Amino acid sequence: MFDHPRGLWVLAGTELWERISFHGMQALLVLYMVGALLLPGHVERIAGFATFRGSIEGITGPLSVQALAAQIFGLYVGLIYFTPVIGGAIGDRLIGRRVAVVAGGSLMAAGHFCLAFDRTFLLALLLLILGAGLLRGNLGPQVKSLYADGDRREADAFQLYYVAINIGAFIAPLITGTLAVVYGWHFGFGFAGVGMLIGLTVYLAGQHLLPPERQFVAAAAKAKPLDRLEQRRLAALFLVFPLIICFWIAQSQVWNVYNLWARDHVEMHVLGFVMPVPWLQAFDGLAPVIVMPLFLALWRWQAARGHEPDDLAKMATGCLIFAGATGWLALAPLIAIAGKVPLLWAIAFHLLSNIGWLYFTPIALALFASKSPARLRGTMIGVNYMAVFFASTISGRLGGLYETLNPSAFWLLHGTIVGGAGIGLILVGKPLRGWFADQPDPLPASSSAD
Repeated sequence: MFDHPRGLWVLAGTELWERISFHGMQALLVLYMVGALLLPGHVERIAGFATFRGSIEGITGPLSVQALAAQIFGLYVGLIYFTPVIGGAIGDRLIGRRVAVVAGGSLMAAGHFCLAFDRTFLLALLLLILGAGLLRGNLGPQVKSLYADGDRREADAFQLYYVAINIGAFIAPLITGTLAVVYGWHFGFGFAGVGMLIGLTVYLAGQHLLPPERQFVAAAAKAKPLDRLEQRRLAALFLVFPLIICFWIAQSQVWNVYNLWARDHVEMHVLGFVMPVPWLQAFDGLAPVIVMPLFLALWRWQAARGHEPDDLAKMATGCLIFAGATGWLALAPLIAIAGKVPLLWAIAFHLLSNIGWLYFTPIALALFASKSPARLRGTMIGVNYMAVFFASTISGRLGGLYETLNPSAFWLLHGTIVGGAGIGLILVGKPLRGWFADQPDPLPASSSAD
């Protein structure tokens, strides 16, 4: 852990605070919309909302408050993960990654503070979406730039980077959820803005520990056409892309409708205290930090014996484990008392689903970072994030089914989607390993898996 460049801790610290701001707001958003913002007396105050709602319902038809909240949440999260494609290209080719990160963080901070007022709700979402595109599309690529090609520390660096993400995801709902319960929704959103400002401060203070900036834009400007190996690797990444979407459809629902399911079906009374629902999202952020050391040790033990699964095998395993976690939710009625399951049932779900997340998400990011041409790395990491855009858009539509399907059928549907992705990765793994190899065989059909 301590043999990594100091710049990694600057980037991880920046990402930690960005995720504190993002997950703090995200944990509140659906509950806030359903419980306050979209109800009479509030919804009329939102500038431009009648037109915005009309554009959504022009596609979907009339929506209930819960279904509309799910649609808005899915669209928001989807765009948060779509704009890094554009932001990464801007950083790669126009303004440089450092300027893009600072601009993105500033926009996000402004967006969080705009959430403190009903009137500026839509403006807040717009600022957050634009800011996330610039920041996320250019922060992750700087991790890869700290390491030479082939450096074995690179995979561990992305795992540590995700530890920072998950620590932020753990801390944020605890604080914002408590502030929302004790002082009101807007205090929770205000804290998210403060978190983003702290992240910007960390990044600016650590500039001298990051790779030189000019080389990125200059390299993009002088880039030669892609060679055959680069073309094949890009093709392989795009073939994996639809399966990544399937994983994120299930994961996105944990941020969306799962909050409503937990509110209605989990016993939140603990020793006379009613635990805020957003605290479950805090545990969702903590769970990967708990299980990560165990699985890093497992993978190193397997590697020492020549049996460590490769990236595609790990991603397939992650999908199948996550499918098992959604099946666990579907089984909840079997032990429910008066319609509610014990809190431990939800905690077990978060542990199991995050083992799947650990096998999938950091590995997919590292795959896109390591197999993309250096001059397109920011753009391709943005493409990886774009999977969440499509997934969140789809999960928003699926969230509208929650009112018509019973909860077990709803979660089994999502388990089928992510489990199917795992099977798909197993089936396409052999040919794609040849495409990703350093010296691929000229005949794709005969590519070796070794």
